[in-house]
Amino acid sequence: MMTTALLTLAAVLLDWLLGEPRRRHPLVGFGRLVAYTEQKLYGGSTVTSQARRMRGTLALLLLLLPFTAAAAALTALPYVGMIFNLLMLYVAIGHKSLHDHARPVAAALLNNDDDEARRLVGRMVSRDSAALDISGATTESVLENGNDGVFGALFWFVIAGGAGAVLYRLANTLDAMWGYRNDRYLSFGWAAARFDDMLNFIPARLTALTYAALGKTRQALTCWREQAPAWDSPNAGPVMAAGAGALGIIIGGPARYLGEWHQRPILGMGKAPGFADIERALRLVRHGVWLWLGVLVVAGVLAHA
Repeated sequence: MMTTALLTLAAVLLDWLLGEPRRRHPLVGFGRLVAYTEQKLYGGSTVTSQARRMRGTLALLLLLLPFTAAAAALTALPYVGMIFNLLMLYVAIGHKSLHDHARPVAAALLNNDDDEARRLVGRMVSRDSAALDISGATTESVLENGNDGVFGALFWFVIAGGAGAVLYRLANTLDAMWGYRNDRYLSFGWAAARFDDMLNFIPARLTALTYAALGKTRQALTCWREQAPAWDSPNAGPVMAAGAGALGIIIGGPARYLGEWHQRPILGMGKAPGFADIERALRLVRHGVWLWLGVLVVAGVLAHA
C-alpha cells in the first residue's frame, strides 16, 4: 500500500510538472487504431443492429485485451516494474491538462474575448460551441472530467496498478469515440459505453463524495440524491450534481449537439457560473487529488504499522 501511495504521488507530481506528452502521445496512436478498427469492423448498411452490437463488442475486446495484458506483463517485471507502473499512471491521468484547457477559457473571458473563449471551450466539449454558455460549459466539463481524467485513473491504479490505469484510460477513450446514442454508434458503441459505465460506477461515486466533502456538503449530497437520477449518464449525473452543489452553482440545461437541441435537467443550486467559477471547479479537483493522496499515504502507514 505504501508503494502504491508513493507511486501515485510521484505520477501526480510528474504529470503536474510535465503535463501531457507533447509528441507521440500514446492515446493519439490509440485513437488512430480505434478509427482503423471501426473502419474494418463496422460493416455496411445490411448489417443488423444485433450483429453490429456484436461487432462493436469484438472491437472492444481486440482493442483492450492486448494492451492491458502487455501492461500487466511490464508492471510485473522485477526491478523495472515500478517504473512502468509510474509511467503508465502518468500517461493515464489528465490532471494538469484539465487545467491547461480550462484556464485559458477563463483568461479569455476575463479579457472580454468571448470569441477566443468560445473557440477554446469548443476543444473541451462535444456540443456546439456557438450555442452554449461558456462559463457554464467549461465548469461542467471540469467537474465531469475530474472523474474521467483524474479520479477514475487513480482509482483503477490503486486497484490494479498500471494495467488498471491503462485499461481505464483506453476504455474511457473508446467511450469518448463510440459512446454516442446516435444512428451510427447506438449499436456499435453499445459495448464501449456499457463497459465504461461499469468501470466508472465506483470512481464516479467516490468523486461525488470527494466534491461534497470539500464544498457545501449537505447541498451537494441533496443535489446528488435528487437531481442525478434525471441525468442521462448514470455516472456523470452524480459527479456533476454533487460538484455543482458543492460549489453553489447551477449547470446543465438545454444543449445543442450537431445542430439538434437536447433538453437536459438543471444540476446544482445557486447562481449561474461565471469565469471565476472555472478556477473554483479546478481548485475542487486539485484539493480532491490531495485528499486522495493523503488517504493513500495514511493507509500505507497504517498497513506498515
